[in-house]
Amino acid sequence: MKTSTAASSNTETRDRLLEAGGEVFAERGYRNATVREICARARANVAAVNYHFGDKERLYEAVLRFADRCSLEKYPLDLGLRRDATPEDRLRAFVRSFLLRIFDEGQPAWHGKLMSREMIEPTAALDRIVDEVIRPRFEQLQSIVRDLAPPGRLSAEQVRTCASSIVGQCLHYHHAQAVIARLQPRLEYRPKEIERLAEHVTAFSLGGIERLARGGRR
Repeated sequence: MKTSTAASSNTETRDRLLEAGGEVFAERGYRNATVREICARARANVAAVNYHFGDKERLYEAVLRFADRCSLEKYPLDLGLRRDATPEDRLRAFVRSFLLRIFDEGQPAWHGKLMSREMIEPTAALDRIVDEVIRPRFEQLQSIVRDLAPPGRLSAEQVRTCASSIVGQCLHYHHAQAVIARLQPRLEYRPKEIERLAEHVTAFSLGGIERLARGGRR
């Protein structure tokens, strides 16, 4: 019983450190965040980070993975599509999932903010996050792009740049919110607007891919 209670307490402390670490890292950035503040918010001993994660850098990596896992559990990449879904539907689901994850207000506010900060102010953790998280998804998106065009009509470079353009459209609406708010003061990223954006990005991307495929490899 004592062992079980201790294990449960350790798990709870670890979870509190992940949540508190996410909040502090998102607010202050990795470099300005301190282990002392994280432990204070987590109501944990200052030595808890070393005990559970090893050091501040490993805590940060664990926080990034935790945030990504939580987002994917809520909005899977395929949003529950059937295996025989068309490439168009797969692209639409990918875009919707992406937008829903980066604009989600239901999850802790730091989830999207933390990853956005990592893109702008990269740390040593980015290499591992790219290899473990971002690259596999980018390859999945490239597979969708290839399936949207007749075999051999798009070069590997065109597939890669099309996938990058799709991601870029989604990130634009998130990263440029301050500018967009001044250009379109009435725009609010509520569910209905996010759905509209997802449809636009999907349609725009489908049109671009179709045009490139008609033009052949270049």
